[in-house]
Amino acid sequence: MEMNRLYIGGNWVQPSTDRKITVTSASDGKPLGAVPEGMEADVDRAVHAARTAFDTPGGWPDWPPDRRSAAMLRLADELDGRSGETAESVSAQNGMPISSASAFEGAVPAMLLRYFAELASKTPEEEQRDGIPMGTTTVRREPVGVVATIMVWNFPQVIAFFKVAPALAAGCTLVLKPAPQAVLDSVVLAEAVDKAGIPEGVVNIVPGGPETGAHLVTHPGVDRVAFTGSTAVGRRIASACGQLLRPVTLELGGKSAAVILDDADLAAHAEQHFAASFLNNGQTCFASTRILAPRSRYGEVVDFHTALAGGATVGDALDPATQIGPLVSSRQRERVEGYIGRGRAEGARLTTGGGRPAGLEQGWFVEPTIFADVDNASAIAQEEIFGPVLTITGYDDEDDAVRIANDSPYGLAGTVWTTDPDRGDRVAKRVRTGTIGINGYLPDITSPYGGRKDSGLGRELGPEGLRSFQQLQSIYHP
Repeated sequence: MEMNRLYIGGNWVQPSTDRKITVTSASDGKPLGAVPEGMEADVDRAVHAARTAFDTPGGWPDWPPDRRSAAMLRLADELDGRSGETAESVSAQNGMPISSASAFEGAVPAMLLRYFAELASKTPEEEQRDGIPMGTTTVRREPVGVVATIMVWNFPQVIAFFKVAPALAAGCTLVLKPAPQAVLDSVVLAEAVDKAGIPEGVVNIVPGGPETGAHLVTHPGVDRVAFTGSTAVGRRIASACGQLLRPVTLELGGKSAAVILDDADLAAHAEQHFAASFLNNGQTCFASTRILAPRSRYGEVVDFHTALAGGATVGDALDPATQIGPLVSSRQRERVEGYIGRGRAEGARLTTGGGRPAGLEQGWFVEPTIFADVDNASAIAQEEIFGPVLTITGYDDEDDAVRIANDSPYGLAGTVWTTDPDRGDRVAKRVRTGTIGINGYLPDITSPYGGRKDSGLGRELGPEGLRSFQQLQSIYHP
């Protein structure tokens, strides 16, 4: 794919420079295509388009919710028609196995649009409240304005629509900045937006690097920022938005614990264990990569996860049989291999993996790796690796398991594994994390998703996700 234009203001426009972002295949390192690299002038143009679309009387924010919902449903249909193209594009770029890309990148964005379209049509835009001690007040929900959305490379379309769908439903306009590592799918998105008849300037897309993102985040024409990415970058964005008093949602890193209770049936949930820990080759912020095992069953848990990792099919991301594909880039592979080296140096016991798979010399592959006998204070247990590497730490009793699970700077997700649902709920409620699952985990579109501690600020999805793109006005009547 060779794209020479940017999608801004409802049109394919000439970029301000001839600079390009070239994307390579994660599976073989060969070029996949190129798109223009947006610069500050392109961001300015996109924000102006979004600002105009928001501020013009009778525009998108002033449409009745049912009319906006109808446009969102058209966009959902267009995305459905391109689901295979989107999935293949993402899989080729970031190494996500095509089976996962089809289930997530190819399907979930349309689900999100349909959910938030229906939610918006059923959510009153204002309500009357009896005042105390007298009078009445009309409480109005208004769209927050122009939203800057910083997209990520690991789930580029799904996580983008965590923001795009509720923002559109609320009546906001957007400027999206795709990540350079996975940008070709944004062209497919732009084509869908154009064909769906979304009004000019409501959705604008400017690919670029960190400088482009920084300019967008601090642009005076932006009213709100929605970011998913690393904690380090999230801190910088939070600082910038704090200085500007600009609302921001930050969904950041994770190092989630899988608390395996002593009554867990491992074999009955083997598929769920694999998905919870190895989804997208471990390039998943909510992955349960920190396994906590009861000492009474420690050897069994180690053997189970060693077999799970060692038996996984590693290969080309576009092969339907692949369970573990390559990492997104050579840089990411070097990062993961660095952590594997630190694990060895810290004295953890490597039970499987730790190297590059034989026969896959091209591409950015790392073997699924298990470390046992891991001290929870070690780097590989405390820091986000973002690859197919799991650590296993023993615990004495339930209280000890909860203590270790909470002994982390992160608090995004997690899992509890048990044959007793009530016991699982009791343990889950004690883990200080934004989301958690019993015998498996995926974010639920209808429920709030987000982290505590270094895992971020704010919530996405569910009614809470819609409200985060609205602001309130109270009109008092004596």
